[in-house]
Amino acid sequence: MSSSFSGIEIGKRSLLVQSQSINTAGHNISNADTEGYSRQRVNITSFSPLYRPDLTRAETPGQIGQGATVQNIERVKDEFLEKRIVAQSNQESYWKTRDEYYVMIEGVYNEPADISIRTNMDKFWQSWQELSLYPESKTARQAIVTRGETLVNSIQQRHNSLAGIGNIINGDIEATVEQVNSYTSQIAQLNIEIEKSKAMGDNPNDLLDRRDLLTEKLSSLINVTSDNRDSDEFMIHVDGKILVQGGKARSFDLETVTDGTGYSKVVWSDTDEDATFSCGSLGALIELRDKDLRSELQSLDTMTMNFVDLVNDVHRNAVGANNTTGLDFFVEQPFVTNALGNYDRNGDGVEDTSMIFRMTGSNQLNLQDQVGIEGVITLSGKDGNVEIPYFPTDTVETVINRINDSNSEVKAYLDKNNELVLKATTSEDSSNPDFVIRYVEDSGHFLAGYAGILNGSGAENAYNFNMANAVESLTNNTNYSVAPVLNPSGYVAINPAIKMDVMSVAASYPDVSGFAESGDGSAAKDIASLRNSSVMIGENKTFDDYFAESVTNVALKGEQAQLNYESQVAIMSDLRTMRDSISGVNIDEELADIIKFQHGYNAAAKFITVVDELLDTVINRLGV
Repeated sequence: MSSSFSGIEIGKRSLLVQSQSINTAGHNISNADTEGYSRQRVNITSFSPLYRPDLTRAETPGQIGQGATVQNIERVKDEFLEKRIVAQSNQESYWKTRDEYYVMIEGVYNEPADISIRTNMDKFWQSWQELSLYPESKTARQAIVTRGETLVNSIQQRHNSLAGIGNIINGDIEATVEQVNSYTSQIAQLNIEIEKSKAMGDNPNDLLDRRDLLTEKLSSLINVTSDNRDSDEFMIHVDGKILVQGGKARSFDLETVTDGTGYSKVVWSDTDEDATFSCGSLGALIELRDKDLRSELQSLDTMTMNFVDLVNDVHRNAVGANNTTGLDFFVEQPFVTNALGNYDRNGDGVEDTSMIFRMTGSNQLNLQDQVGIEGVITLSGKDGNVEIPYFPTDTVETVINRINDSNSEVKAYLDKNNELVLKATTSEDSSNPDFVIRYVEDSGHFLAGYAGILNGSGAENAYNFNMANAVESLTNNTNYSVAPVLNPSGYVAINPAIKMDVMSVAASYPDVSGFAESGDGSAAKDIASLRNSSVMIGENKTFDDYFAESVTNVALKGEQAQLNYESQVAIMSDLRTMRDSISGVNIDEELADIIKFQHGYNAAAKFITVVDELLDTVINRLGV
C-alpha cells in the first residue's frame, strides 16, 4: 500500500510544480512592460528518493523515486552583460547631457548676422574711421556713441545668455544631487529587505530587479561600480569611495562657492570633502558649468577687457572737440574701489590683497634692441609660478614673446608709447580671481631699471598680490589699473560724461597747448586701427580672429558631443537588445509555456485519478 499512496504524493508534487510554473509564466506576462523586470524561470529537480535496505540487489535500483519539486525560481540574467550596461549608461548620459546643453550654447553664438557682436563691432570701428576723416563732426561723434551703446548691449546680452545657461545647469546639479541621494537611500533600504528575505530562505527576485534598476539609474547620474562579492553586503563605490554598503548609504550636500557666482559645489555629507565625478549626467553638468561655460565667459570677458582697455588707452590720451581730455570712452564697474587696488579678500574686515589688472612701465623701449642684461622673470602661472629667463643678446621682442609663450597668467606688449605693459589674463583655478596680476619678480633688471616697472630686483622687491599696498613694489612712474568686477562683459558701458556731451569724444591728440588741433583725426584713426591689430592678450590674435575662433570652438565641441552621443546610443541599443533577448519577456513564448505546463498539470491530475482508481479497486476487492 505504501507504493500506491506514494503515487498520490508524486502526483500532488507534480501538480504543485506545474502550478508554480504556470504562476511564474503568468507573473512574467503581467510584468512584460515593467521597467527593469527580468524574466523568471522555475528550476525543477527530482525530489529526494527513498532508499530501501531491502532493495539492494543488483537487479534492483535500490531507491524509490518521489517525483519532482521546485528547486528555486531564478532570474534569467547575464550578470556580465548587466555590468557592461551599467558602465555604458554612464557614458551615454554624459554625452547626452553635453549634447543637450551645447545645443543651447550654440544658440547663443548663432546670432543673426545683422545683430551679432561682430557686426556691431565692425560698425563701431567704421564710425571711428569716419570721425578720423571728419574730426570736427558732431554727427560722426553721435554715431560712435550710438553704435558703441549697441555694441555694449550685444556684449551684455551674450554674457547674460551664457550666465543664464550656467544658472540652469547649476539648478540641474542641485536636482541631480537630490536624485542621487534618493537612489542611494532606496538601494540601502532594498539591501535590508533582500537580506531579510534571503534569511527566510526566499529568493527575492523582484527586489533584486528593483535594486539593479536603481543601480543602473544611479550609474546614469554618477560614475559608480557595484560589488556583490559578499552575498550578505551589496556595495556601491564612486570615485574609489564607498557610497552604499549593505543597509548604510552615504549622501552628498551642496555648499555655496564663495567666488561671486552663487553656484554650489558638491561635497560628501559626512566629511565635507569635495566630491568628484568623472562621468554620468552629474559629471557632465559640473564640467559644463565649471569648465565649458566658465571658459566661454572668460573668453568673452578677455575680449571685452582688452577691447575696453585699448580703446580707453588711446581715448584717455586724446582730446575731444570741446578740449576735454583724460576721459575713458568706456567704463566698467571696478572690483575694488580703493585706488591702490587694496581689497579684503577673506572677508575679515582687513584689506589683505592687491587687485591690479595692468601695469605699464615708465621707460620707452625698442623691440629690436638687445637688452644687454640677464636674469629670470618670475610670474604667477596656472600651476604655480613660472620662470622666464632672459640673456644679454635677447631683444626686447624676444623677451616679450618668451613671456607670452610661457604658461604664466601675465601677458606683455609695448603700447603706443613703446612702454612695456603687463596685463593679467584669466585664471585656470577658479579660486583665483580673473584679470588680476598675482606675482611679478625679476632677479635682474629688465623689469626694474630697464622697463621701469619694479622698484628693484630680487624677491624683496617682488610684486605680490597677497598683501595690501603691493603697488609700493612698483616705481613711482608706473601706471597701473585696478581690476574690474567679475565678468566685465556684463557691466561694460559708455562713459556717462561722453553720453552727456558727444563733443567729448576724442579724435585728436593735444597740441603743445593741450588743445585739439583743428582737422586732426589721428586719435580716431588709431582707435579704428585696433580692429586689425593683434591685441588679444592671452593669445596673439585680432578681434576678428576672436569672433571666428569662438564660434568655431563652440561648433566643434557641439559636434563632438553630438557624435559621441549618437555613438553611445548605438552601443546602448545593441546592449539593451542583447539584454532583452536574454532577460526580456516574450509573451508568445510565455503563452506557449503556459500551454505546456497546462498539459503537464492535466497529465498529473490524470495520474492521480489512475492511482485513485487503483486504490479503489484494491480496497473494494479486499472488502475493506
